[in-house]
Amino acid sequence: MTDSIALPACSILLLAGGRGQRMGGRDKGLLDWRGKPLIAHLHALTRPLTDDLIISCNRNSERYAAYADRLVQDDSVDFPGPLAGIRAGLAVARQPFLLVLPCDAPLLDRALLQAMREAAAAQPEKPLMLRQGGQWEPLFCLLPKALAPAVESAWQSGDRGPRHVLLALGAVALDCPAQDPRLANLNTPELLAQTANYSG
Repeated sequence: MTDSIALPACSILLLAGGRGQRMGGRDKGLLDWRGKPLIAHLHALTRPLTDDLIISCNRNSERYAAYADRLVQDDSVDFPGPLAGIRAGLAVARQPFLLVLPCDAPLLDRALLQAMREAAAAQPEKPLMLRQGGQWEPLFCLLPKALAPAVESAWQSGDRGPRHVLLALGAVALDCPAQDPRLANLNTPELLAQTANYSG
């Protein structure tokens, strides 16, 4: 246990603004999994950790509003990708750090989020990204809000890749095992069905 570490106060951003192409254009965060929308599982996991829960969504805002303290959306109508949501979340976050998670990863657990916050506390000036079996996972990250201007500058220069932007800002890794089930993105109907009874 690391009770002596002062964990950074975090706003939390749940990314639910994508096209849902692998789901036939359906809004992933609202798809049913184990009897509830995917976003409900992420809400239950993260709600106790913050007083500033943000959801990035580009449609169905009236449904997402029930799971967030505030909503953000892209300032473009063409679904420009997850960095747009991260950028919007950084702009409104009330806490000094922003924990970013995708809406389609309901197998995440509190222990991993705790580990992310502990790692961020050790190097609070740098972005933190999960790395799974050597592969960076930029949609599982924890960012100092102070980096918002740098992210905005990268965006304005045309960079749309969150991995590239965060690495350029000196991102540090929190390593997870290869094929860590907690990081599974349930982004196809088959994956939703296959994991419906998964118990970890």
